[in-house]
Amino acid sequence: MAEPRAQKRTVHLDDPRALRAYAHPTRMKLVSLLRVEGPFTATRAAELTGESVASCSYHLRMLAKYGLVEEAEGGEGRQKPWRATARYTDWRGVDNEAADALNATMAQRYFESMTHALRTRRELPPDWRAAEQFGDDLVYLTAAELADVARRFAELLEPYNDRFDDPSTRPEGAEPVTVLRVAFRNDRGEATS
Repeated sequence: MAEPRAQKRTVHLDDPRALRAYAHPTRMKLVSLLRVEGPFTATRAAELTGESVASCSYHLRMLAKYGLVEEAEGGEGRQKPWRATARYTDWRGVDNEAADALNATMAQRYFESMTHALRTRRELPPDWRAAEQFGDDLVYLTAAELADVARRFAELLEPYNDRFDDPSTRPEGAEPVTVLRVAFRNDRGEATS
C-alpha cells in the first residue's frame, strides 16, 4: 500500500506511451475526477463516469503505470482507493505525434466543457452569468512576448491556488471556475468574434 504523501503540483509527461495513455477520454476524466472528488475506488469511479467497474479498474491501473494516479491509503482487495499524484498534468516542450494527439484530445474536452457551460448558463444566478467570459483577442506578439503573457497570466491566478487544496481559504460564494489558457499563432490572421 502506498504511504500517504502530499500531492505534487504537476506531473510532467514526455514518454510517448504515457502521452497516448493519458489521451484516452475515460482516463482524462478519471484523473480529473480524482483531483476534485478523490480518493475513490474503481466502484465509485464507475458510478461517476458511467463506465463499468472492470473498465475503470483497468484505466486506473494504466494511469498508475505512468505515474498519474496511485493507490491511496485504506481499503483492501478490490475496494482499494486511488488518488491523483498531482494537481496538473503537463507536457509542454514535448514535440511528437503523441503530444499532438493529446493536445487535440484536450481541445475536444475544453470544447465539450464550454458547450456544456453555455447550454446550462441560464441556470446560474445573474451575477455569475454576468461574470463569465467568452471572447477572444487578436494581438500581434513575438514568441518571447507570448511566453511572457503566459507567465504573467499564471502569476495572476497564483493567489487563488491554495483554495483548491484548502477549502477553509475559500470565501463565501466561491465556486469552481475553469479558466482556459489558449493562445496560438493564428496564421489566418482573422479574429473569431
